[in-house]
Amino acid sequence: MKVLIIGANGKVARYFADFIKDDSSIEEVAMIRKSEQASYFEERGIKTVLLDLVKDPIEKLAAAMKEVDTVIFSAGAGGSGLDKTILVDLDGAIKAMTAAEQAGIKRFIMVSTFRTGREAMAMENDLQIYTIAKNYADEWLKNRTQLDWTIVHPGILVDTPGTGQIKVGMGNDVNEVPRQDVAQTLVSVLHHDNTIKKEFEILSGEIAVEEAVRSV
Repeated sequence: MKVLIIGANGKVARYFADFIKDDSSIEEVAMIRKSEQASYFEERGIKTVLLDLVKDPIEKLAAAMKEVDTVIFSAGAGGSGLDKTILVDLDGAIKAMTAAEQAGIKRFIMVSTFRTGREAMAMENDLQIYTIAKNYADEWLKNRTQLDWTIVHPGILVDTPGTGQIKVGMGNDVNEVPRQDVAQTLVSVLHHDNTIKKEFEILSGEIAVEEAVRSV
């Protein structure tokens, strides 16, 4: 399957690129914003497409999706300000969904955030606007598109090495999960249709990623 990764230069997506080197069934197209980011992917034999999620129109995004089967949205403003958060994590996500439908793509996988419910949205902290943006992007994906969606809600992302083991389910107490394990989960989601039209949280745990994803 051919997969377009939006936000390919992010930490989770870079781990994803490393995982698929050993998975001949997945061909990645990495959507990047700056030409200097291309070398990382070219060294791994991954094709890149230079697009700006915020500035480029939906039609240009759709054109880049014409030859792919699945879109993974792993972009994020990364704490670069409230305006950028809305432009990337909310409007950018909806642009990507709209482009996918225009391109005739069905499968759309969203990397969201932990606990995107009303309680978390009301908490006044540095992540409040990010959480609100992610929540409404998720709701748009579920209720305003015809896409075969999956939403992955990671816990607190950390850069410690992955263990290949997680726990899944909504309503877990917030905890950490290595970015590497999130990337491995995304690879597994691509191979398991039981995740279509489902959302689940992932945290560090004691169940192998493949087994955990099969149980969703």
